[in-house]
Amino acid sequence: MSVLACSQCGELKHTPRSSELKTDVTKRINRAIGQLNGIKTMIENDRYCGDVLTQLAAVESAVKAISRVVMRDHLETCVVERVQAGDTEVIEEVMGLFKKFM
Repeated sequence: MSVLACSQCGELKHTPRSSELKTDVTKRINRAIGQLNGIKTMIENDRYCGDVLTQLAAVESAVKAISRVVMRDHLETCVVERVQAGDTEVIEEVMGLFKKFM
């Protein structure tokens, strides 16, 4: 189970995730970490700024892709469950999340 902090109430939320999702997201994060380490080395080795910026754009794209995967899972699981339980306040949460990623 993953543990998330509720930004409004300070309590922890638990979100069970499928092993497939965990594996996919973990691989993607590890790849992004590898890219960031490569960029760090590029900076240390005084590599050309354009090359560094290209790699930074690739990392940004990778992180956005991870966000989309997690957002989709959130919508398909947590949000659906809460709406089905009659909790429509989750819509405001989702709108806030969309604003962060637009």
